[in-house]
Amino acid sequence: MAEKEIRMNKIFEEFSKIGIIPVIALEDASDAVPLAKALSDGGLPCAEVTFRTSAAEAVIRNMTENVPDMLVGAGTVLTTGQVDAAVGAGAEFIVSPGFNPKVVSYCLEKGIPVIPGCSSPSDIEAAIELGLEVVKFFPAEASGGIAAICAMSAPYHKIKFMPTGGIHPGNIKSYLDFPKILACGGSFMVPGDLLKKKDWEGIATLTKEAVLSMLGFTIRHIGVNCENEEEAMASGRRFADLFGASLKTGEKSVFAGSYVELMKCPGRGAHGHIAVGVNYVERAVYRLEKQGFRFEESSKGYDKDGCLNFIYFADEIAGFAVHFVKNSPVSQ
Repeated sequence: MAEKEIRMNKIFEEFSKIGIIPVIALEDASDAVPLAKALSDGGLPCAEVTFRTSAAEAVIRNMTENVPDMLVGAGTVLTTGQVDAAVGAGAEFIVSPGFNPKVVSYCLEKGIPVIPGCSSPSDIEAAIELGLEVVKFFPAEASGGIAAICAMSAPYHKIKFMPTGGIHPGNIKSYLDFPKILACGGSFMVPGDLLKKKDWEGIATLTKEAVLSMLGFTIRHIGVNCENEEEAMASGRRFADLFGASLKTGEKSVFAGSYVELMKCPGRGAHGHIAVGVNYVERAVYRLEKQGFRFEESSKGYDKDGCLNFIYFADEIAGFAVHFVKNSPVSQ
């Protein structure tokens, strides 16, 4: 694989793990560093800095030089001159609102990951002709939203989309549940009023809320270690009566409804295990590894599409083993 292709794949893999790409426009380059730190602290170590203001180049430079863990790129790039300015300032990727063959070809020649805006089959086919596999869908909601992407993407098996425009906490899951969505771009975690007040703590809080809303953590069930099958059955009946639920018996355990799993012999964890539901297991793992959590690689499980849908934490918490399990996605 060519070095240029490896670089692009690495950037797009990072996009997929992050899930939400903050789209920002700053008038004052001195706001770049505190904003980058607020986004990173909130769980989104990435920014698409748009060339809608004259400060864009300086903003990119300030972010890349002072917050090196941030993945920073340039958006609203309309000319090859802006490509040079952005890359010279440290941008690692280029995003444009439309499909400009000259800009796209220029980026590809230089090995710069580029995501052009495409909102029609003709745009997508032009992108495919140049060898692209990721495009922006803009303006997403105004162009028909996730329904339009689902319909339009059917003939294009390899293309993935990064919808931007009108994305917010209330609709982002409907986009991210579709396998052909790489990530979503949005500015809802960086509202203008908080930027104006330089409320970095408020932006960090909104960013964290956006991440938690995307991940959708829930407690799926509690696993209890029993000494034997007889104890598991007896305890299972008690819990089933408590919840007014049915009792389901499996090879290794008994379920009282969907709430409690009674292990027929001692399993993981000193006291048992806790199953945590999450919308996107890989994105949750990505976030928590950055916070210092460790995961047991050998416990990974995948769904029929090859997506990670199960994994155990390496360490117990309060005597409980903990594992992630994927929540059921919204049907498209």
